[in-house]
Amino acid sequence: MTGQIVFDPLLPWPLIWALAAVALAGVVLALWRGLTGWPLRFFAGFVLVAALAQPSFQEEDRAPLSDIVLMVVDKSASQRLADRLEVTEDAAATLEVRIAARPNTELRRIEVGDGEGDTGTQLMTALSSAMAEEPRGRIAGVFLLSDGRLHDLDRAPTLPAPMHLLMTGRDEDWDRRLIVKNAPAFAILGEPVTLTLRIEDDGAAPEAANTALDISVDGGEPQSFTVPIGEDVDLPIELPHGGLNVIRFSTPEGEGELTDRNNAALVQINGVRDRLRVLLVSGEPHAGGRTWRNLLKSDSSVDLVHFTILRPPEKQDGVPVTELSLIAFPTRELFLEKIEDFDLIIFDRYKRRGILPAIYLDNVRNYVEQGGAVLVAAGPDFASADSIYRSPLSEILPAEPTARVIDQGYRPKVTDLGQRHPVTAGLTGAETWGRWLRQIELEPLEGDVVMSGVDDRPLLILDRVGEGRVALLASDQAWLWSRGYEGGGPQLDLLRRLAHWMMKEPELEEEALWAEATGQSMRIIRRTLGESVGSVTVTRPDGETEEVTLEEVSPGRYEALYEGPEIGLYRLQNDEEEAVIGLGPAAPREFEQTIASGEALEPVIDTMRGGVMRLEEGLPSIRSVGAGRPAAGRGWIGITPREAYETMDVRNIPLLPAWLTLLLASGFIIGAWLREGRR
Repeated sequence: MTGQIVFDPLLPWPLIWALAAVALAGVVLALWRGLTGWPLRFFAGFVLVAALAQPSFQEEDRAPLSDIVLMVVDKSASQRLADRLEVTEDAAATLEVRIAARPNTELRRIEVGDGEGDTGTQLMTALSSAMAEEPRGRIAGVFLLSDGRLHDLDRAPTLPAPMHLLMTGRDEDWDRRLIVKNAPAFAILGEPVTLTLRIEDDGAAPEAANTALDISVDGGEPQSFTVPIGEDVDLPIELPHGGLNVIRFSTPEGEGELTDRNNAALVQINGVRDRLRVLLVSGEPHAGGRTWRNLLKSDSSVDLVHFTILRPPEKQDGVPVTELSLIAFPTRELFLEKIEDFDLIIFDRYKRRGILPAIYLDNVRNYVEQGGAVLVAAGPDFASADSIYRSPLSEILPAEPTARVIDQGYRPKVTDLGQRHPVTAGLTGAETWGRWLRQIELEPLEGDVVMSGVDDRPLLILDRVGEGRVALLASDQAWLWSRGYEGGGPQLDLLRRLAHWMMKEPELEEEALWAEATGQSMRIIRRTLGESVGSVTVTRPDGETEEVTLEEVSPGRYEALYEGPEIGLYRLQNDEEEAVIGLGPAAPREFEQTIASGEALEPVIDTMRGGVMRLEEGLPSIRSVGAGRPAAGRGWIGITPREAYETMDVRNIPLLPAWLTLLLASGFIIGAWLREGRR
C-alpha cells in the first residue's frame, strides 16, 4: 500500500496562483499599515486558496507485476549451417531454465524462420511484433540467439531495456560465394552481353588467388575457366537462341567451406532480335499492297525493304528508261548476294515476268531450305500460266493452284487444326467477320491448313521446308478487313502472327514446352497440334525425377502448376520437347553472407548498452542492472528490473473538506477582526 498527496483544482492553476498573489498582496498591505491581525489574514487566505486546489491524500493498493524477457530464436536457413541450430537450441533451453529460476521474471520465446519469398531473416520485424503484444513497462531485456545476419535492420524498434546478441558460428568458419553483379532481363541475339561476376572468400578462408568457374547454358555441358578471387570479372556472353536462356555459373566447393549454396547462380535472359528484316515484293500496285506495307512499317522491330513493279517489261509505251523509276531494281544484289540478310520474303501478287530469272527463284528455294521464310499472298496471277508456282518455288510451296479463281463472297474461318495452331488460335468471333470476295482454288500437297474459305477450301496453309518455313495465303482480299468492310476482322493480329511465326519467334512455335516461374512455383505449358500429350518429366536440382500430368486449358494448350521443393535448375521433358528453368533468386539472399557477425546489430544494441557474446565461448550469466548502467561485461549480460505493478484499489481522502475550509477560514477572519478591533 502506498500514499501520496494529489490535487484536483476547481479553477485553472493560473487563476488560482493569481488569487494567491492577490491574497498575499492584502497581507503585505496589512503588515505595512501595522495591523496586528496580518498573520490571521495570511492563514485565512492560505486556507481559501488551498481549498480551491482541493488537496487529497490518495492511497493505492498495488500488486507487483513480473518482468518480461524476450528471447528471439533465429531458425532461418543460414542458422541451419554446420552445428548452429543445435548450439542455438541448447542455449535457448539453458536460458529458459535460468530465467525460470529468477524471481518475478517471465520468458517469452519468439522463433523466426525464413521470410516470405527471398526477403531473408526478418529478426527485427518479429521483435517489433512481439514487443507490440507486451507492456513496454514490463520488458526487462531482449536476447537474440542468431548468427547476426538479418535483412530488416531498418525495422528495429526503440528498446525499453538492454538487448544482447548471443551469436552462433565459430572463429574458424569460412565461405566462398559467387556474386552476379549485373544480369539484364533481355539481350539482343547476335550481340554479346557483358555480365560482371565476382568470387569472394569470407571469414577465415585459406589463401587462394584463383578458382575454377563453370558456365553452362540451358543445362548443357559446362565450360570451365580459371578466374581470380576477390576481383570483378567481366564476362561477355552471346545468347544461342531467342526466348528464355538459362545460364548457370558455379564454382567448386572448397575444403572446409561452410556451405556451397552460394557457390552457384542462375541467370535467366530473354533473347530478342534486334531487327527483323523483311523483303516485300509486290507484283503490281493494288489495295492489298498498302495493307502489307502499313502492317510491317507499324512494327518498330521490323526493317522493311519494299519493291513494287509498276511497269512490266512487256509494256511498250515509248517512255525513256531513265524516267521509269527513281532507282534500278537491284535484283542481283537482293536475291543472290544479300538474300541471307532477310528473315522473311513476301511475294504479294507476284507473277513471272522475266524480272527475276529462274536462277534467282531457285536461290530463294535454297534460302528457305537453309532456314529462311517465304510468304506468298496469292492473287489471280497465282492461278495463271505465269504463276510463280511454275518456277523452282514449286518445290517448297505446300499447295498447287488448279487455275480456278473463285469470285464470290465468303467468310474466312479457322479450321479445327487452326484452333490449335498459335498463328490462328484464339481468333474468335468468326461469325461476325467481314467477307472476302476472291479465293484461289488450291490442291493441298502438304503442310497444315489453318484457315478455309469457300466450301471449306484451303485458304491459309503453313508448312516447314528443310530448316525454313513457307506460308501460302490463297487470297489477296485481306485488305478488306483493314478497311472495315462488313465489320472487318482480326486482320492485324492474323498477319502479324503469321509474319512472326515465319520469322521463328519462340512464342509462336506450334510444338513447344516451356515454364513460367513465380517464386518457387512454375506453370508448365505445353503447346501441340496433337490431340493429347503425355505427362511431363521434371528433373529437380538434386537429380530426382517426377511425373507431372497436364490438363488442356484451350485447344492445343496444356498446363500444370508445380511447386519446386528447392532453389535451382529444373529440367522438363515431354516427348521430343525439352526445356529448362531456374526457380528462386539468382543467389538466395539468406546465403549472400553466411559468416556470423554482430556488426550490423551493434548500433541498435549500443543504445541500451547491451552486448554481443559468442556462444562458442560459453553462455554468459545473467545479472540485474540499473537503468542506464552498462548491461554487459566479461562472461555476463544484464537485464533491468522494471518494478512494474498493477493498481488494485485507489482511495482519496480530502484534506480540506468544505466544512473544515469554512470553519478555518471564518475562524481566522473573525480572529483577525477581533484582534484589530481592540486596538
